[in-house]
Amino acid sequence: MRVYIPATVPMLRAFVDSGELAPVTGTAFALTPALRESYAAGDTEELEYAAMLDAARASLRLLAADEKAEPRRAVLAVDVDDVTLRPDLDFSVVKVGGSFTLKDVAAVHLDTAEAEQDVRAAVDVIDAADLGDPDAEFALGSAEDHELAWYAAQELPFVLELL
Repeated sequence: MRVYIPATVPMLRAFVDSGELAPVTGTAFALTPALRESYAAGDTEELEYAAMLDAARASLRLLAADEKAEPRRAVLAVDVDDVTLRPDLDFSVVKVGGSFTLKDVAAVHLDTAEAEQDVRAAVDVIDAADLGDPDAEFALGSAEDHELAWYAAQELPFVLELL
């Protein structure tokens, strides 16, 4: 199953340096049966994209916990065999065990520099947006309007070097 692991730029740097990455609390996002049922329509690609966007939103929460991190959402796409569904948390949430190497990564999704200001604003209001504050939801939407850039796994060291 393809899972989407939320991350931050410092996490990606540590991944490249150490060769391993374990998702925070084993949390990842995927196209689960619950996610498929929550949409009236959509093909597999569209629903996987929705799961990736859920991971990107989780990346905002990781950024909120690390004030020194570059304000860029990061998501790793990894194919995993052992996945536990967590519909009690949300439709696309899954739990994965262990850590992953760069060889396990199918793709890296990362915000570009143009998104930084909007991502920084969204990080500051992510909790308020979840609680329904319309201004916070607008700020969150502005960040989510930025498409994440796609990189092949072998490009990651070079992309990080350019940041």
